[in-house]
Amino acid sequence: MNRRERTVDVLVIGGGPAGLGAGTGLAASGAGRVEILEREQIAGGIPRHCLHGGFGGRATGGGMTGPAYAQACVAAAEQAGATLRTGVSVTGWAGPLTVDTTAPTGLERINARAVVLATGARERSRSARLVPGARPPGVYTTGELQQAVHLHQQRIGNRAVVIGNEPVSRAAADTLRVAGLDVVALVTDQPPARLTALTRLRDRTPLLTHASVTALTGRERLTGVALRHHDGRTTTLRCDTVVFTGDWIPDHELARRGAVTLDPGTRGPAYDASYRTTGTGVFAVGNLLHGVESAGIAAAEGRAVAAPVLRHLAADAWPADRPSVAVDSPLQWIAPNLIGPGGDTPLRGRFTLRTTRRLPSPLLVVRQDSRVLHRQRLLLPAVPGRPFHLRADWLDRVDAHGATVRIAVR
Repeated sequence: MNRRERTVDVLVIGGGPAGLGAGTGLAASGAGRVEILEREQIAGGIPRHCLHGGFGGRATGGGMTGPAYAQACVAAAEQAGATLRTGVSVTGWAGPLTVDTTAPTGLERINARAVVLATGARERSRSARLVPGARPPGVYTTGELQQAVHLHQQRIGNRAVVIGNEPVSRAAADTLRVAGLDVVALVTDQPPARLTALTRLRDRTPLLTHASVTALTGRERLTGVALRHHDGRTTTLRCDTVVFTGDWIPDHELARRGAVTLDPGTRGPAYDASYRTTGTGVFAVGNLLHGVESAGIAAAEGRAVAAPVLRHLAADAWPADRPSVAVDSPLQWIAPNLIGPGGDTPLRGRFTLRTTRRLPSPLLVVRQDSRVLHRQRLLLPAVPGRPFHLRADWLDRVDAHGATVRIAVR
Protein backbone atom coordinates (compact mmCIF):
# COMPACT_ATOMS: atom_id res chain seq x y z
CA MET A 1 0.00 0.00 0.00
CA ASN A 2 1.12 3.55 -0.65
CA ARG A 3 2.11 5.74 2.27
CA ARG A 4 1.61 9.45 2.30
CA GLU A 5 4.93 11.05 3.24
CA ARG A 6 5.43 14.38 4.97
CA THR A 7 7.84 16.26 7.23
CA VAL A 8 7.57 17.98 10.62
CA ASP A 9 10.16 19.72 12.76
CA VAL A 10 9.58 17.76 15.99
CA LEU A 11 7.58 14.57 16.31
CA VAL A 12 6.41 13.65 19.83
CA ILE A 13 5.29 10.03 20.18
CA GLY A 14 2.91 9.61 23.10
CA GLY A 15 0.08 11.85 24.28
CA GLY A 16 0.27 11.42 28.05
CA PRO A 17 1.45 14.12 30.48
CA ALA A 18 5.08 13.86 29.31
CA GLY A 19 4.30 14.02 25.60
CA LEU A 20 1.76 16.80 26.03
CA GLY A 21 4.22 18.72 28.21
CA ALA A 22 6.88 18.32 25.54
CA GLY A 23 4.51 19.47 22.80
CA THR A 24 3.46 22.47 24.86
CA GLY A 25 7.01 23.55 25.65
CA LEU A 26 8.30 23.03 22.11
CA ALA A 27 5.42 24.75 20.34
CA ALA A 28 5.51 27.70 22.75
CA SER A 29 9.29 28.02 22.25
CA GLY A 30 9.10 28.33 18.47
CA ALA A 31 10.35 24.86 17.49
CA GLY A 32 8.39 25.00 14.23
CA ARG A 33 5.82 22.37 13.32
CA VAL A 34 5.36 20.21 16.42
CA GLU A 35 3.15 17.14 16.13
CA ILE A 36 2.05 14.79 18.94
CA LEU A 37 0.88 11.27 18.07
CA GLU A 38 -1.30 9.27 20.48
CA ARG A 39 -2.50 5.74 19.75
CA GLU A 40 -5.57 6.03 22.01
CA GLN A 41 -8.64 7.86 20.78
CA ILE A 42 -8.38 10.35 23.64
CA ALA A 43 -5.08 11.90 24.77
CA GLY A 44 -4.07 12.43 28.37
CA GLY A 45 -2.52 9.12 29.40
CA ILE A 46 -3.17 7.34 32.68
CA PRO A 47 -4.76 10.37 34.44
CA ARG A 48 -7.78 10.05 32.11
CA HIS A 49 -9.14 7.20 34.22
CA CYS A 50 -7.93 8.29 37.66
CA LEU A 51 -11.00 9.96 39.14
CA HIS A 52 -9.34 10.83 42.44
CA GLY A 53 -7.94 14.30 43.13
CA GLY A 54 -4.35 15.33 43.77
CA PHE A 55 -3.40 16.27 40.20
CA GLY A 56 -2.12 19.64 39.09
CA GLY A 57 0.49 20.35 41.77
CA ARG A 58 0.88 23.75 43.38
CA ALA A 59 -0.69 25.60 40.46
CA THR A 60 -4.10 24.18 41.35
CA GLY A 61 -3.50 23.21 44.95
CA GLY A 62 -3.43 19.59 43.82
CA GLY A 63 -7.22 19.70 43.62
CA MET A 64 -7.75 18.50 40.04
CA THR A 65 -9.09 15.05 39.22
CA GLY A 66 -7.15 12.94 36.74
CA PRO A 67 -9.56 13.54 33.81
CA ALA A 68 -9.57 17.30 34.47
CA TYR A 69 -5.77 17.31 34.58
CA ALA A 70 -5.58 15.34 31.33
CA GLN A 71 -7.94 17.79 29.63
CA ALA A 72 -5.87 20.72 30.90
CA CYS A 73 -2.70 19.16 29.46
CA VAL A 74 -4.39 18.64 26.09
CA ALA A 75 -5.71 22.20 26.06
CA ALA A 76 -2.29 23.65 26.92
CA ALA A 77 -0.60 21.76 24.05
CA GLU A 78 -3.20 22.82 21.51
CA GLN A 79 -3.22 26.44 22.69
CA ALA A 80 0.58 26.53 22.39
CA GLY A 81 0.23 25.55 18.73
CA ALA A 82 1.11 21.83 18.76
CA THR A 83 -0.83 19.53 16.44
CA LEU A 84 -2.36 16.61 18.36
CA ARG A 85 -3.44 13.52 16.43
CA THR A 86 -5.15 10.65 18.24
CA GLY A 87 -5.88 7.12 17.08
CA VAL A 88 -2.49 7.02 15.35
CA SER A 89 -0.12 4.10 16.00
CA VAL A 90 3.58 4.23 15.20
CA THR A 91 4.40 0.83 13.74
CA GLY A 92 8.14 1.16 13.18
CA TRP A 93 11.12 3.14 12.00
CA ALA A 94 11.91 3.76 8.34
CA GLY A 95 15.08 5.73 9.16
CA PRO A 96 16.89 7.32 12.11
CA LEU A 97 14.29 10.11 12.35
CA THR A 98 11.52 8.66 10.17
CA VAL A 99 8.58 6.59 11.41
CA ASP A 100 5.75 4.71 9.78
CA THR A 101 2.26 5.15 11.18
CA THR A 102 -1.17 3.67 10.71
CA ALA A 103 -4.50 5.34 11.42
CA PRO A 104 -8.11 5.11 10.22
CA THR A 105 -7.17 7.73 7.63
CA GLY A 106 -4.46 5.49 6.14
CA LEU A 107 -0.72 4.87 6.25
CA GLU A 108 1.87 7.60 6.61
CA ARG A 109 5.62 8.04 6.73
CA ILE A 110 6.68 11.03 8.85
CA ASN A 111 10.13 12.58 8.70
CA ALA A 112 11.28 14.79 11.57
CA ARG A 113 14.29 16.86 12.50
CA ALA A 114 13.96 15.55 16.07
CA VAL A 115 11.89 12.84 17.73
CA VAL A 116 10.73 12.85 21.35
CA LEU A 117 9.70 9.45 22.71
CA ALA A 118 7.07 9.70 25.46
CA THR A 119 5.47 6.26 25.35
CA GLY A 120 5.16 5.86 29.12
CA ALA A 121 5.17 2.71 31.23
CA ARG A 122 2.84 -0.15 32.05
CA GLU A 123 2.34 -2.56 34.92
CA ARG A 124 3.49 -6.12 34.36
CA SER A 125 0.54 -8.36 33.65
CA ARG A 126 -0.15 -11.66 35.38
CA SER A 127 1.48 -13.59 32.50
CA ALA A 128 4.60 -11.41 32.60
CA ARG A 129 4.91 -12.19 36.32
CA LEU A 130 4.79 -15.91 35.48
CA VAL A 131 1.86 -16.65 37.81
CA PRO A 132 0.54 -20.13 36.89
CA GLY A 133 -3.07 -21.24 36.56
CA ALA A 134 -5.88 -21.00 34.02
CA ARG A 135 -6.85 -17.73 32.36
CA PRO A 136 -10.27 -16.99 33.83
CA PRO A 137 -12.04 -13.62 33.64
CA GLY A 138 -11.52 -11.34 36.61
CA VAL A 139 -7.76 -10.66 36.32
CA TYR A 140 -6.64 -7.02 35.89
CA THR A 141 -3.81 -4.58 36.16
CA THR A 142 -4.59 -1.22 37.79
CA GLY A 143 -4.91 0.51 34.42
CA GLU A 144 -7.24 -2.15 33.04
CA LEU A 145 -9.35 -1.95 36.20
CA GLN A 146 -9.65 1.84 36.13
CA GLN A 147 -10.58 1.84 32.46
CA ALA A 148 -13.21 -0.85 33.00
CA VAL A 149 -14.75 0.98 35.97
CA HIS A 150 -14.38 4.66 35.07
CA LEU A 151 -14.36 4.69 31.27
CA HIS A 152 -16.62 1.75 30.41
CA GLN A 153 -18.74 1.41 33.59
CA GLN A 154 -18.36 -2.36 33.52
CA ARG A 155 -19.54 -4.66 36.30
CA ILE A 156 -16.38 -6.12 37.87
CA GLY A 157 -17.24 -8.65 40.58
CA ASN A 158 -17.87 -9.00 44.31
CA ARG A 159 -14.68 -9.93 46.20
CA ALA A 160 -11.21 -8.71 45.20
CA VAL A 161 -7.57 -9.18 46.14
CA VAL A 162 -4.94 -6.55 45.29
CA ILE A 163 -1.38 -7.71 44.70
CA GLY A 164 1.12 -5.01 45.74
CA ASN A 165 1.64 -2.38 48.39
CA GLU A 166 2.45 1.05 46.99
CA PRO A 167 0.39 4.13 46.14
CA VAL A 168 -1.01 2.60 42.95
CA SER A 169 -2.12 -0.46 44.97
CA ARG A 170 -4.18 1.70 47.28
CA ALA A 171 -5.60 3.54 44.25
CA ALA A 172 -6.68 0.15 42.88
CA ALA A 173 -8.32 -0.71 46.19
CA ASP A 174 -10.19 2.60 46.17
CA THR A 175 -11.40 1.95 42.60
CA LEU A 176 -12.64 -1.50 43.61
CA ARG A 177 -14.59 -0.03 46.52
CA VAL A 178 -16.13 2.59 44.22
CA ALA A 179 -17.25 -0.29 41.99
CA GLY A 180 -18.92 -1.94 44.99
CA LEU A 181 -16.45 -4.75 45.65
CA ASP A 182 -15.26 -6.04 49.01
CA VAL A 183 -11.46 -5.80 49.03
CA VAL A 184 -10.38 -8.95 50.86
CA ALA A 185 -6.67 -8.13 51.21
CA LEU A 186 -3.60 -6.38 49.87
CA VAL A 187 -0.81 -8.92 49.38
CA THR A 188 2.90 -8.05 49.26
CA ASP A 189 6.10 -10.07 49.31
CA GLN A 190 7.74 -7.34 51.40
CA PRO A 191 8.41 -8.19 55.05
CA PRO A 192 6.62 -6.15 57.73
CA ALA A 193 9.85 -4.32 58.60
CA ARG A 194 9.81 -2.61 55.19
CA LEU A 195 6.38 -1.11 55.67
CA THR A 196 6.06 2.37 57.08
CA ALA A 197 3.65 3.30 59.82
CA LEU A 198 1.94 5.65 57.36
CA THR A 199 1.31 2.73 55.00
CA ARG A 200 -0.25 0.66 57.76
CA LEU A 201 -2.39 3.52 59.03
CA ARG A 202 -3.71 4.64 55.64
CA ASP A 203 -4.92 1.27 54.43
CA ARG A 204 -8.41 0.16 55.39
CA THR A 205 -7.78 -3.32 54.03
CA PRO A 206 -5.99 -6.29 55.66
CA LEU A 207 -2.34 -6.31 54.55
CA LEU A 208 -0.69 -9.71 54.13
CA THR A 209 3.10 -9.36 54.14
CA HIS A 210 5.89 -11.75 53.17
CA ALA A 211 3.47 -13.61 50.89
CA SER A 212 3.81 -14.49 47.21
CA VAL A 213 1.19 -15.53 44.65
CA THR A 214 1.69 -19.12 43.53
CA ALA A 215 -1.41 -19.65 41.35
CA LEU A 216 -4.83 -18.41 40.30
CA THR A 217 -7.74 -20.83 40.62
CA GLY A 218 -10.92 -21.12 38.59
CA ARG A 219 -11.77 -21.65 34.92
CA GLU A 220 -15.10 -20.10 33.98
CA ARG A 221 -14.41 -17.33 36.50
CA LEU A 222 -11.61 -16.61 38.95
CA THR A 223 -12.36 -18.34 42.26
CA GLY A 224 -9.25 -17.65 44.33
CA VAL A 225 -5.63 -16.60 44.73
CA ALA A 226 -3.20 -19.17 46.13
CA LEU A 227 -0.45 -17.75 48.36
CA ARG A 228 2.74 -19.06 49.93
CA HIS A 229 3.84 -17.35 53.12
CA HIS A 230 7.43 -16.80 54.21
CA ASP A 231 7.21 -19.58 56.80
CA GLY A 232 6.03 -22.12 54.20
CA ARG A 233 2.31 -21.97 54.98
CA THR A 234 -0.08 -21.91 52.03
CA THR A 235 -3.40 -20.09 51.81
CA THR A 236 -6.07 -19.58 49.17
CA LEU A 237 -8.02 -16.34 49.34
CA ARG A 238 -11.52 -16.74 47.93
CA CYS A 239 -12.26 -14.00 45.39
CA ASP A 240 -13.61 -13.40 41.89
CA THR A 241 -11.31 -10.46 41.05
CA VAL A 242 -7.56 -9.92 41.39
CA VAL A 243 -5.60 -6.78 40.50
CA PHE A 244 -1.85 -6.92 39.90
CA THR A 245 -0.37 -3.52 40.72
CA GLY A 246 3.05 -1.90 40.47
CA ASP A 247 6.05 -3.74 39.00
CA TRP A 248 6.29 -1.12 36.26
CA ILE A 249 8.14 -1.58 33.00
CA PRO A 250 8.70 1.18 30.43
CA ASP A 251 6.89 0.83 27.10
CA HIS A 252 10.23 0.59 25.33
CA GLU A 253 9.34 -1.48 22.25
CA LEU A 254 9.54 1.45 19.84
CA ALA A 255 12.83 2.64 21.33
CA ARG A 256 14.25 -0.87 21.02
CA ARG A 257 13.14 -1.14 17.39
CA GLY A 258 14.97 2.11 16.71
CA ALA A 259 18.21 0.63 18.10
CA VAL A 260 18.17 3.02 21.06
CA THR A 261 20.27 1.58 23.87
CA LEU A 262 18.26 0.54 26.93
CA ASP A 263 19.55 0.95 30.47
CA PRO A 264 19.68 -2.46 32.23
CA GLY A 265 18.36 -0.98 35.48
CA THR A 266 15.39 1.13 34.39
CA ARG A 267 14.76 -0.96 31.23
CA GLY A 268 13.98 2.33 29.48
CA PRO A 269 16.26 4.23 27.10
CA ALA A 270 19.65 5.25 28.47
CA TYR A 271 19.66 9.06 28.59
CA ASP A 272 21.50 12.08 29.92
CA ALA A 273 20.32 15.19 31.76
CA SER A 274 19.29 16.78 28.43
CA TYR A 275 17.05 13.76 27.70
CA ARG A 276 19.29 12.70 24.79
CA THR A 277 19.27 8.96 24.08
CA THR A 278 21.95 7.10 22.14
CA GLY A 279 20.05 7.73 18.89
CA THR A 280 21.08 10.98 17.22
CA GLY A 281 18.16 13.39 17.31
CA VAL A 282 16.08 11.05 19.49
CA PHE A 283 15.05 12.35 22.93
CA ALA A 284 12.99 10.58 25.59
CA VAL A 285 10.93 11.87 28.53
CA GLY A 286 8.56 10.72 31.25
CA ASN A 287 7.91 7.25 32.57
CA LEU A 288 9.42 5.63 29.51
CA LEU A 289 12.67 6.50 31.31
CA HIS A 290 11.81 5.45 34.85
CA GLY A 291 8.58 3.63 35.55
CA VAL A 292 6.98 5.10 37.42
CA GLU A 293 6.83 8.66 38.78
CA SER A 294 3.87 11.03 39.13
CA ALA A 295 2.05 12.68 36.24
CA GLY A 296 3.41 16.04 37.44
CA ILE A 297 7.02 14.87 37.19
CA ALA A 298 6.39 13.37 33.75
CA ALA A 299 4.86 16.63 32.54
CA ALA A 300 7.75 18.64 34.00
CA GLU A 301 10.24 16.48 32.13
CA GLY A 302 8.25 17.00 28.95
CA ARG A 303 8.43 20.76 29.34
CA ALA A 304 12.14 20.57 30.23
CA VAL A 305 13.04 18.77 26.98
CA ALA A 306 12.14 21.86 24.92
CA ALA A 307 15.46 23.65 25.53
CA PRO A 308 17.76 20.75 24.51
CA VAL A 309 15.61 19.99 21.46
CA LEU A 310 15.86 23.63 20.37
CA ARG A 311 19.64 23.50 20.80
CA HIS A 312 19.74 20.39 18.65
CA LEU A 313 17.63 21.99 15.95
CA ALA A 314 20.13 24.86 15.94
CA ALA A 315 22.82 22.36 14.84
CA ASP A 316 24.10 21.50 18.29
CA ALA A 317 26.47 18.54 17.98
CA TRP A 318 25.18 15.23 19.34
CA PRO A 319 27.52 13.78 21.99
CA ALA A 320 29.20 10.52 21.06
CA ASP A 321 30.81 8.77 24.03
CA ARG A 322 29.21 9.56 27.39
CA PRO A 323 30.08 7.84 30.67
CA SER A 324 27.23 5.75 31.98
CA VAL A 325 25.97 5.77 35.57
CA ALA A 326 25.21 2.46 37.24
CA VAL A 327 24.23 1.26 40.72
CA ASP A 328 25.35 -1.60 42.92
CA SER A 329 22.90 -3.91 44.71
CA PRO A 330 20.65 -3.42 46.62
CA LEU A 331 20.07 -0.25 44.59
CA GLN A 332 17.81 -1.01 41.65
CA TRP A 333 18.37 1.83 39.18
CA ILE A 334 19.34 5.47 38.75
CA ALA A 335 18.05 8.10 36.33
CA PRO A 336 19.47 9.83 34.34
CA ASN A 337 22.04 7.14 33.58
CA LEU A 338 24.35 8.87 31.08
CA ILE A 339 26.55 11.89 31.80
CA GLY A 340 26.41 14.42 29.00
CA PRO A 341 29.01 17.04 28.13
CA GLY A 342 28.99 20.60 29.37
CA GLY A 343 27.95 19.98 32.94
CA ASP A 344 24.24 19.49 32.23
CA THR A 345 22.38 18.74 35.46
CA PRO A 346 19.17 16.70 35.85
CA LEU A 347 15.77 18.18 36.55
CA ARG A 348 15.79 19.87 39.97
CA GLY A 349 19.55 19.20 40.20
CA ARG A 350 19.24 15.63 41.39
CA PHE A 351 19.26 12.01 40.29
CA THR A 352 16.37 9.65 41.08
CA LEU A 353 17.04 6.19 42.52
CA ARG A 354 15.12 3.12 43.63
CA THR A 355 16.09 0.29 45.94
CA THR A 356 15.09 -3.38 46.21
CA ARG A 357 15.12 -3.41 50.02
CA ARG A 358 14.73 -1.00 52.91
CA LEU A 359 17.84 1.08 53.66
CA PRO A 360 17.78 2.95 57.00
CA SER A 361 19.74 6.20 56.71
CA PRO A 362 21.91 5.01 53.79
CA LEU A 363 25.25 6.57 52.82
CA LEU A 364 25.48 6.91 49.02
CA VAL A 365 29.01 6.80 47.62
CA VAL A 366 29.76 7.92 44.04
CA ARG A 367 32.94 6.54 42.43
CA GLN A 368 34.61 6.60 39.06
CA ASP A 369 37.55 4.24 38.70
CA SER A 370 39.33 4.53 42.05
CA ARG A 371 38.17 8.09 42.81
CA VAL A 372 35.41 8.97 45.24
CA LEU A 373 33.44 11.82 43.66
CA HIS A 374 30.76 12.32 46.29
CA ARG A 375 29.29 11.03 49.54
CA GLN A 376 25.76 11.77 50.69
CA ARG A 377 23.94 10.55 53.79
CA LEU A 378 20.16 10.32 53.49
CA LEU A 379 18.30 11.38 56.61
CA LEU A 380 15.24 9.25 55.87
CA PRO A 381 15.04 5.55 55.01
CA ALA A 382 14.95 4.49 51.38
CA VAL A 383 12.19 1.93 50.79
CA PRO A 384 11.17 -0.24 47.84
CA GLY A 385 8.58 1.20 45.48
CA ARG A 386 9.38 4.83 46.29
CA PRO A 387 11.94 7.20 44.76
CA PHE A 388 14.76 8.87 46.64
CA HIS A 389 17.33 11.33 45.38
CA LEU A 390 21.05 12.00 45.01
CA ARG A 391 22.38 15.53 44.55
CA ALA A 392 24.12 16.22 41.23
CA ASP A 393 26.71 18.74 42.46
CA TRP A 394 29.54 16.24 41.80
CA LEU A 395 29.14 16.14 38.01
CA ASP A 396 31.99 18.58 37.37
CA ARG A 397 34.38 16.00 38.89
CA VAL A 398 33.50 13.29 36.38
CA ASP A 399 36.15 12.33 33.80
CA ALA A 400 34.26 12.53 30.49
CA HIS A 401 36.60 9.88 29.04
CA GLY A 402 36.65 7.70 32.13
CA ALA A 403 34.89 4.51 33.14
CA THR A 404 31.32 4.00 34.35
CA VAL A 405 30.33 6.07 37.37
CA ARG A 406 29.03 3.72 40.07
CA ILE A 407 26.73 4.46 43.01
CA ALA A 408 26.99 2.19 46.05
CA VAL A 409 25.47 2.10 49.53
CA ARG A 410 27.58 2.03 52.68
